[in-house]
Amino acid sequence: MAKAGGGMIWATAEDLAWNRPVVLSLYRQILRALNSPALPLGHAARLAKKAECRAIFIFGAEERSLHNIRDLLDAARHSLGLLNRGRLP
Repeated sequence: MAKAGGGMIWATAEDLAWNRPVVLSLYRQILRALNSPALPLGHAARLAKKAECRAIFIFGAEERSLHNIRDLLDAARHSLGLLNRGRLP
C-alpha cells in the first residue's frame, strides 16, 4: 500500500468490493439510457456508443487508484445525467 499525506491512495480489496455494485449499476443505467428514443442516434451509432461505454468500463475495472476510481464514477454519473436529458456526452 502506498500512502500520500497520511491517506491511502491505492484501493484495497474491500474498496473494490464496495465499488462493484455501484459500478455495475451505473453501467446498466448508462446502457439503458443509450437505448432511449429521445437520443438522436441510429442503430449503428447506438451500438458504437454501447461499445465505447463497455470499453471505458473494462479499462476502468483495471484501475487501482482511489482518486482515479472516484473520478471515473463522477464522470459516469455526469454522463448518465446528460443521457437522461437527451444529450450525448
